[in-house]
Amino acid sequence: MDPSKYNQAEQEQIRAIIEQKQITDFMNLFTGLTDRCFRECANDFTTKAVTGREAACVKKCADRFLQHSERVSVRFAELHETVSR
Repeated sequence: MDPSKYNQAEQEQIRAIIEQKQITDFMNLFTGLTDRCFRECANDFTTKAVTGREAACVKKCADRFLQHSERVSVRFAELHETVSR
């Protein structure tokens, strides 16, 4: 997209829309991570405290989720580079 074909007000509006979309995407990613790891790791509801096993499970779950997200981002960047040639 060539931003020079839009006036200043339109460029600001486009930037605001993109920023809002990025915030929404981040919140969806965070919510998905939280939901997935909670379902996978929270098993003992007899105490308020998080057990060591649950904490280790959440860390491993979050690490896997973030590594996957990073791989997907790299692939999209590669695809974008290929398509834009």
